Amino acid sequence: MPTTKILHDLSLFGRSLLDFVFPRYCVCCGSRLALLEETLCTRCLEGLPRVRFFSWEDNDIARIFWGLVDVQRAASFFHYTRHSPYSRILFALKYHNRPEVGKAMGRMMGEALKRKGFFEGVDLIVPVPLSRKKERQRGYNQSAWIARGIAEATGLPVDTQSVVRTVSNPSQTSLDEHQRQENVRNIFGVAHPERLEGRHILLVDDVITTGATMKSCAETIAHACHVRFSVLSLAWAGAS
Repeated sequence: MPTTKILHDLSLFGRSLLDFVFPRYCVCCGSRLALLEETLCTRCLEGLPRVRFFSWEDNDIARIFWGLVDVQRAASFFHYTRHSPYSRILFALKYHNRPEVGKAMGRMMGEALKRKGFFEGVDLIVPVPLSRKKERQRGYNQSAWIARGIAEATGLPVDTQSVVRTVSNPSQTSLDEHQRQENVRNIFGVAHPERLEGRHILLVDDVITTGATMKSCAETIAHACHVRFSVLSLAWAGAS
């Protein structure tokens, strides 16, 4: 028997044993995951309300940035609706100490968009940073974990050092659109503009609602150096 086949069988046996001792459950419906399922069961994955824009250059997300920064492409993976089963993906990622959910979903998103050529020409992935205070409280930056999953699917490098959040602003959750814009004004900085200069950056966040946070981040980068942007979020909370 070939060595690779033996290693594969041993790997499956080990995973089966681990699954028996530490069963995993779908983050959306709570059903027990099969051996080859990850984060979402097959049924929930098939029912994921995916965002399907006709154009990556002219869509509701891209229009947020028109006249402000040079955005090449814009996309999200799924529609976010409050209290839907799929909202549990973001709650697990952000509030239930489940960073691996972001990595798994980022990888799924990366694999799906890679097949469609979304990442062509992109040089670098930059996750929207958290403030040091908020990252210490949460223990991680959820957008960075999404970026790691995308990197696994695409082979693109991730830069978590060049862009920083300089202000620990209040949560956007309960704010209206105008308040969101004011809440994120001047909260980012660029620590290493030389690493970004002339590059095509993929800016990644967990969810886009009005786009205020990502827009503020992109504007700050654009003022510090000459770059092109593509933007990508796991979820889109705008109109379907």
